[in-house]
Amino acid sequence: MNTTPTRTDGPPATSLQDIIAHAKEYGFVFPSSEIYDGLQAVYDYGQNGVELKNNLKTLWWKAMTQLHDNRDGGPVVGIDASIFMHPLTWKASGHVDSFNDPMIDNRDSKKRYRADQLLELKAEEYANAGDADRAQALLNEMARLLGENDLDGVRNLIIAEGIKCPVSGTDNWTEVRQFNLMFSTQVGSLAEDASLIYLRPETAQGIFVNFLNVQKTGRMKIPFGIAQIGKAFRNEIVARQFTFRMREFEQMEMQFFVRPGTEMEWYERWRDTRMKFHQALGLPAEKLKFHVHEKLAHYANAAVDIEYQFPFGFREMEGIHSRTDFDLKSHQELSRKKQQYFDNDVDPATGKPYGNYIPYVVETSVGADRLFLAVFCNAFTKETVGEGESTPGDKQKERTYLKLHPALAPIKAAVFPLVRKDGLPEKAEQIVKLLRSEFRVIMEERDAIGKRYTRQDLIGTPFCIAVDYQTIEDDTVTIRYRDTTEQIRVPISELKARIGQEVSMERLLEQM
Repeated sequence: MNTTPTRTDGPPATSLQDIIAHAKEYGFVFPSSEIYDGLQAVYDYGQNGVELKNNLKTLWWKAMTQLHDNRDGGPVVGIDASIFMHPLTWKASGHVDSFNDPMIDNRDSKKRYRADQLLELKAEEYANAGDADRAQALLNEMARLLGENDLDGVRNLIIAEGIKCPVSGTDNWTEVRQFNLMFSTQVGSLAEDASLIYLRPETAQGIFVNFLNVQKTGRMKIPFGIAQIGKAFRNEIVARQFTFRMREFEQMEMQFFVRPGTEMEWYERWRDTRMKFHQALGLPAEKLKFHVHEKLAHYANAAVDIEYQFPFGFREMEGIHSRTDFDLKSHQELSRKKQQYFDNDVDPATGKPYGNYIPYVVETSVGADRLFLAVFCNAFTKETVGEGESTPGDKQKERTYLKLHPALAPIKAAVFPLVRKDGLPEKAEQIVKLLRSEFRVIMEERDAIGKRYTRQDLIGTPFCIAVDYQTIEDDTVTIRYRDTTEQIRVPISELKARIGQEVSMERLLEQM
């Protein structure tokens, strides 16, 4: 009889609460400082979550720094810039003057909201009710008012649309105020000598201020890129939707420096390259889409988001921006230090070298925490299955597991001695020692083997290895595959090669 579970219907709908509960129960994500009732919008990655997140970061780093060189357009190298930067950095970037969100309070509930999010939710209501024109008109009016910094107009629009506080049910709103999202602190040993500095709200500026350092010490020729993974901090007014929007988060950014006039070509190229990355991770094409920005940031001449369909809808996961020369030019003006590159390639139009110019920049920026959440949501699988052939009378049950790509799974293999005696645990330990230098492997002895399989399914372990009495006789084991529950007998000597092929990141990189 076939022992592979048979799928009998479509997967039940997954809610964000399902994701949050599973992430906590199985060691992926915990509320920060939970014993003190937690801290809003701050999370800790547990023993399995940190492995999954690190695997995603490693894959991104390899994709950026190993797959690109002069033969396919330009190399990408990495740096690790400090979180603390000179405060003038954020003056030049525009964050001091314009990194704001419009904030509004309800006087009755004492709750604080982002005014633009209240209006966006109202527009979403109109769209869901089939009135797309009214939804778009509302968004256009909001954009106009915010563009003109007409905060009184924004408040009046909220009231005119009948938007009420979901807690108090009233529209007793305060005035709208701009709220700077940067966290500030002081550096210095004495309070009177302290200087105001900021926790960085993005990692990109650390790349820009090191542009010439990297270019000169690496003898880099444009085009080339600089990649970085690091923490950033934003004092979000309303942080919600689990790890999607947090006050402390991690960014994976790459700034690609190009010759002026070529930026749109590179923008389109990186846009397509980054979509291939997400699809290679196993995120389905139907759950990914491009969202082109109509209203551009002050530094950009083109921008597009890659959105993923989370349980709460399509939301931005990665942004690709053509930033022009805004950042390097701003730092040159404020620091009074040239940020120019001498290009001795010959311009076909003039027959002369391109000479000195400030490079243009194409940026790719993906949130590590958002990517983690997208991969986790996509992997979370519930199936209604039957034991054996799908015939009347079969007992039906629901099976839950994390269908992670083996290269991303926190644990690659779990080794199970069938019983805790007769030399089986010792044999299992030998197998663990054989594999652990190359893969993260664990050994479990407690409970019935069926329960052990279930536990590993729930954390996404792709392979379970059963050590039984036959193993003592012929050095073979049973390896079980997570996704199909298929079981095959293999020699111990083949385990390293068999598992290594499946869990290798090379298989993912080849698809990019």
